[in-house]
Amino acid sequence: MADWGPVVVAAVLFVLLTPGLLFQIPAKERLVEFGNMSTSGLSILVHAVIYIALLAIFLILLGVHIYTDSDNKSD
Repeated sequence: MADWGPVVVAAVLFVLLTPGLLFQIPAKERLVEFGNMSTSGLSILVHAVIYIALLAIFLILLGVHIYTDSDNKSD
């Protein structure tokens, strides 16, 4: 059995926490801007820290696991 939990959680968080896609912290004019599709070095750093913190929470504290059965035996 393969554990796909870490892969799925990491991929979803990576997409959702892309700076400028849904939100950007810190933004150019405000603290938070939504859907502006721009980024800066500081916002990449902030989003990376948020990503690592949420990834640790989901994988270590909550223990998210998604198992797949790799046996395709037909009886």
